[in-house]
Amino acid sequence: IVGALFNLLILGQKLPMVGTIWNHFNASTGTFLFGLGLSIVVALPLGVALGRSQTVDAIFDPFITAFNATPRLVFLPIVLIWFGVGFWTVIAIVFMGAVFPLLINTYAGVKNADRLLINVVRSFGANEWQINKLVVLPNSLPFIIAGLRLAIGRAILGVVVAEFFGGTEYGLGVVMVQASQGYRVDILFAVLIIFMTVSLLITAAVKKMEDRLSRWRPAKVKTF
Repeated sequence: IVGALFNLLILGQKLPMVGTIWNHFNASTGTFLFGLGLSIVVALPLGVALGRSQTVDAIFDPFITAFNATPRLVFLPIVLIWFGVGFWTVIAIVFMGAVFPLLINTYAGVKNADRLLINVVRSFGANEWQINKLVVLPNSLPFIIAGLRLAIGRAILGVVVAEFFGGTEYGLGVVMVQASQGYRVDILFAVLIIFMTVSLLITAAVKKMEDRLSRWRPAKVKTF
């Protein structure tokens, strides 16, 4: 396994597929980042709107519940028909996997925002935008970060599933499929380690971001 990692990452060993491991790594990374970024752009404002407006909540909640309860894998044939084999199919699967954990956690965080603080800020003449900026989003940050960590895992899973089932011609999932067909267990484990390393690095970066954004929170005082 170590030898396979060295040959793939350092020596740039040619794979049975086109190109080196870095070609497939770049393809998987691009679809992962694009799909995750799109889910963040959609989930955060929609989660805030759902939490702050009963009307919006009543309109969208049944659809969100239904789609979230449906396994993402069942959408893959439909997505393949709509988008064909390529970049956008993987992005669509990544988006569908990542958007709901982040959306639901953002909604829960907004719902749990301190009502007393909201009323205090409103009494000083703050509008809805200022209330969300000063109170709702800072209080919802732990929920949002938790949702983002879940979304990262779902997004990586979406990349692998889409590439496994022919969503694209390039990607680390494609490498694993080809390696399994050729009984290359060393390459399989090498790609698995790459996935695990990337997941750990991204999760650590999100944790670091949470620590920086949460500096304003008072430290917990231990009581006896």
